[in-house]
Amino acid sequence: MSPRAPNILLVMADQHRADVMGCAGDPSVHTPNLDRLAAEGVRFSRTSCQGPLCMPARASFLTERYVRDHGVYTNWAEVAPGTPTYLHALRDAGYRTAMIGKAHLTRDDVGDPRHVDALAPRLEERGFAEVQETGDKFSIDPPNRYVDHLRDRGLLGAYARHIADRSYHGTQESGRGATKQVPMWDATPSPLPLGDYIDTWHGDLAVRWLEQYDGDVPFFAFVGFPGPHDPWDAPRAAVDAYAPSDVTMPRSTRRPDLEGTDGYGRLLGAFLGLSDTDTMSDTAIQGMRRAYAANVSIIDDALGRLLGVLDARGMLDNTWVLYTSDHGEMGGNHGLMSKCVLYEQSVRVPLLVRPPGGCEARVVDDLVEHLDVPATVRAIASAPPVPQSEGRSLLGYVHGNDPEARTVSVSENWGFAAFSTERYKLVVDEDALSPCQLFDLREDPDEDENRVADPECADAVEELMATTVRPFFATAAARPHPSPFAG
Repeated sequence: MSPRAPNILLVMADQHRADVMGCAGDPSVHTPNLDRLAAEGVRFSRTSCQGPLCMPARASFLTERYVRDHGVYTNWAEVAPGTPTYLHALRDAGYRTAMIGKAHLTRDDVGDPRHVDALAPRLEERGFAEVQETGDKFSIDPPNRYVDHLRDRGLLGAYARHIADRSYHGTQESGRGATKQVPMWDATPSPLPLGDYIDTWHGDLAVRWLEQYDGDVPFFAFVGFPGPHDPWDAPRAAVDAYAPSDVTMPRSTRRPDLEGTDGYGRLLGAFLGLSDTDTMSDTAIQGMRRAYAANVSIIDDALGRLLGVLDARGMLDNTWVLYTSDHGEMGGNHGLMSKCVLYEQSVRVPLLVRPPGGCEARVVDDLVEHLDVPATVRAIASAPPVPQSEGRSLLGYVHGNDPEARTVSVSENWGFAAFSTERYKLVVDEDALSPCQLFDLREDPDEDENRVADPECADAVEELMATTVRPFFATAAARPHPSPFAG
């Protein structure tokens, strides 16, 4: 390896939808550092995660494979030990691979660990040489380093009570039987000071790592933020930076028509219930989106501090910086919150790529899949291929040598899949291989009109089924357990 091989900093938020950035056209959200990455790099505007739920999305990112193949189609499974990953390839190329923050690649409810640090070998097996894992906003037992911090500061009791009121009892992931003390859209600020808030603290953790890194080999640092995932509880100091009247609202809050959607309608119905759509007023959406934007700004501020450390240490001109999220957030569109459904707000994620020294700003509107990001990281590192990878490097877009664009992107969840082209999105039941929804994204970008049963769209449905869907599922979807919704 060349001694001047570049470092790579990859920042992944949790549940950050693609359009909540100033550079993506949201005039109300304050994201100067994300906007800087876009101004000095490439923003990919149509990047789809492979599964709009944490573990499916992250498993596809890890392995560069579709959910159909790795089988992690809910949060109840994890990638099998021994599976090749892009991290193994980076280590083979001589990189120091570090995990800082939220990983959510393995289950922490298996066994009886006294502390999340005891689970580090499971992430090391998947390719990280160094692990400082924490978890999400609900991760208290087993304790992690953030929980240790709150305990030391005398703040753990207040935080635990706040989170308990907002946790789910019942089948959290499916929404079936899930109950909460407060509605999903509740935006009560966290009782914690801004300096002790979970994403502020994670930014501090990553800053310390960058300040202290003194390895003689290039690093790949994966920095995982737990936010802006629910609960929508940014501290009051962050929320007050936003006037309620300035918050960008959904263009449409029309609830889905469940008629004719078969099993997918059961999933939609479950998430309408989980979202408390019956009590979700415009005022509730406004409050939620104000807190959500404030949380995005907290992460943006942490990103600015990371860039500042790289600059101060003379490393920014030899470091690639990438920003993305595992999946999106409905944010009131269709009367829904959270994710798991296959609308654009849930599936589409931000993707910003800044090369060392920056480049002329560019926006790429071609279809991109999330598994293209680790393939790009490997290309940056001149790392070997990952067996059975479906990823395609995006470096050509940065260097002015555009690769052939994808003609379709695929996202899967709970036994359903969305196939998106330049014009259409077709949602299908994977087990029954039956169409459930069709949207004409050109004429109906808000996805309000399901045209799957429209005779005028019959040819479009059959063409997608014949050329894309049936060939894709000629390889049967791996399922460690059956879907409670799909046919």
